[in-house]
Amino acid sequence: MKSKNARVLVVPDLHSPYMHADTWTFLAAVKKKYKPDRVICLGDEIDGHALSYHESDPDLDSAGPELEKAKNLLKKIFEMFPSVDVLESNHGSLVYRKAKTAGIPKAALRGYREMLGAPPGWHWHFDLTIKMSNGASCYFTHGKTSHHMNLSKSVSISAACGHYHEKYSINYWANSTGLYWQLNCGSLIDDKAMAFAYNKMNLHRPIIGVAMIINGLPQLIPMVLNGRHRWLGKL
Repeated sequence: MKSKNARVLVVPDLHSPYMHADTWTFLAAVKKKYKPDRVICLGDEIDGHALSYHESDPDLDSAGPELEKAKNLLKKIFEMFPSVDVLESNHGSLVYRKAKTAGIPKAALRGYREMLGAPPGWHWHFDLTIKMSNGASCYFTHGKTSHHMNLSKSVSISAACGHYHEKYSINYWANSTGLYWQLNCGSLIDDKAMAFAYNKMNLHRPIIGVAMIINGLPQLIPMVLNGRHRWLGKL
């Protein structure tokens, strides 16, 4: 009998439709090699640039066309991974936040699954804790702190988060009760996209990749890019 949550694929911020062009082939290769038994997306599955509370670029799509493009690109991921747990996030929830600002009740809006055309196996969570195959617990959230171990220490179990695109690391700590870790998982964005122009002044660049948690221990799987900003094709 297979252990539950023995091979958990952790997918960071996609920001569809502004995800990296090689996202699908990269994820397909990861799926084939690592054979995950569970998939957890850390949020920001869509970008919502046109709905941002910050200035949006007038040369990019308005909210309607952007959402349609995002949905069309996500279809490949829905087919690849029909069952995914998704963390609610600042970009993914923009339509609901904007509705709240406008005084529109949530009951009048479509839910995440209907809005994106996602399959029945996709479920959204504010945060999520799972029991891994080694018996230890892991806490998942979109992003509550960028510090390399504060999140894990604050919940007193291992933890994983996205949101901070340039943070791609695994840090361990221990106390008298056991060994714990925090995973910061980078992103799968196209750093060249106009939607991320705001980040050009940052010296640190986004790191593209995913992670696997195998038998309770995390492993980083970077998408190594060539000089043309395309995936080298090797894991």
